[in-house]
Amino acid sequence: MHARLSLEEHPDAYAAMLGLEKYLAQSPLPKPTLELVKLRASQLNGCGFCVDMHSHDAKASGESDERLFAVAAWREAPYFSPAERAALALTEEATRLAPDGVSDATWSEATAHYDEETLVALVTAIATINAWNRFGVTFRLVAGSHRRAGQGA
Repeated sequence: MHARLSLEEHPDAYAAMLGLEKYLAQSPLPKPTLELVKLRASQLNGCGFCVDMHSHDAKASGESDERLFAVAAWREAPYFSPAERAALALTEEATRLAPDGVSDATWSEATAHYDEETLVALVTAIATINAWNRFGVTFRLVAGSHRRAGQGA
């Protein structure tokens, strides 16, 4: 498979996306949670490029193999804190967006673990990775190419 386009070759759009990433890097959302959110949304969206990238990014940040292997089945795995579980549940519902949106129960669980500023960062993280996934899937970005070409998501 060959990539259709490269977002990096369109600097205004790429810079806009990187602006969101800069905000997230400085946000109060814990880095491990951010990486889990990116990985789980990418799995749900079938973005091989982003699954590959965020698995490697999480591993490089110190994430354990057990947790990485279990993200797709996080509800059944014992490796995640209650706050991470709330973030993963919100990620799934905000990524899949049912007709009624995010359930009150999922939102309530998230608010039990995160303050308002961190919730804004969490929802921004979910929205941002979903946008990156749409670029990756639509442009047919090739898994592993980010390590060769320095692409970011």
